[in-house]
Amino acid sequence: MVGPALLAVGTPIVVGFGFNFIGAEGAQAGAKTLAGCLIGALLGCVLLALFMSNAGGAWDNAKKHIEDGHNGGKGSETHAASVVGDTVGDPLKDTSGPSMNILINVMAIVSLVIAGLL
Repeated sequence: MVGPALLAVGTPIVVGFGFNFIGAEGAQAGAKTLAGCLIGALLGCVLLALFMSNAGGAWDNAKKHIEDGHNGGKGSETHAASVVGDTVGDPLKDTSGPSMNILINVMAIVSLVIAGLL
């Protein structure tokens, strides 16, 4: 838990202050670079959240479909494989996808806090 928390809190700080001190041309290089970093994080997190939620739901629904008697039904090799898929799918749709929202919010709040210093 420490690693992801440091990544979410530390990335805006390192990017914002790091590009201010590098001596890049133009005023407020750190702020502009931080804005680009936030845009990239937002786009990446939205795509990952959509993928994780949809993939997790698909694996969950596939297991339910097989348990209804399709493709061999319960007790078949297909059902055993769908149980493994559902084991992966449940955390994707329930925890990993929605947690991307928290990552975006933490990065944005840290960026707003340090914005006055940039």
